[in-house]
Amino acid sequence: MLPSATSDPIGAALLVAFRQNFQAYKALADRALAQLTDAEWLHVPAPGSNSAAVIVQHLVGNLHSRFTDFLTSDGEKPNRQRDKEFEEPGSSSAIPVLRQSWEAAWPILFTLLDALQPEDLLRTVTIRSEAHTVLAALQRQVAHYAYHAGQLVQLAKIIRAEEFQSLSIPRGQSEQFNKKMTESR
Repeated sequence: MLPSATSDPIGAALLVAFRQNFQAYKALADRALAQLTDAEWLHVPAPGSNSAAVIVQHLVGNLHSRFTDFLTSDGEKPNRQRDKEFEEPGSSSAIPVLRQSWEAAWPILFTLLDALQPEDLLRTVTIRSEAHTVLAALQRQVAHYAYHAGQLVQLAKIIRAEEFQSLSIPRGQSEQFNKKMTESR
């Protein structure tokens, strides 16, 4: 269900914008991850760094914890084992299951966004017993997911090197891109 623009057009616009931002960051992460082999998902670029697999595990855990029963329970669920999200899966045989978990976790968020109404944005939710408006909680998660999507893109760039397919305007092609955009309007 889409939010009603007649009751609160700003709130409705915010909910649409949140959905678009979450979708854009998922798509960006998906496009970066698609360039990696299962074995490359496990690459740790430096001591103390996370592999793509660990970042995905963390986001899956976060999506489940934050957005399951979002309006009625704390966003840090008691059954979440956050520290385990940062343990390496061990072998590339775990990656297909992790991919499935990734795809299964996002609908939790998108179903919630479909159900939220503009008047919900000022309701209070908790994360780790700290009160937030729904608006603030969603903004917090957009920033969090943007951060990790950027990490996934950077990992893919490091791992694929010259074979990396740009997910944006390739270097040295800004003028061509802008001209094409101007001509298409």
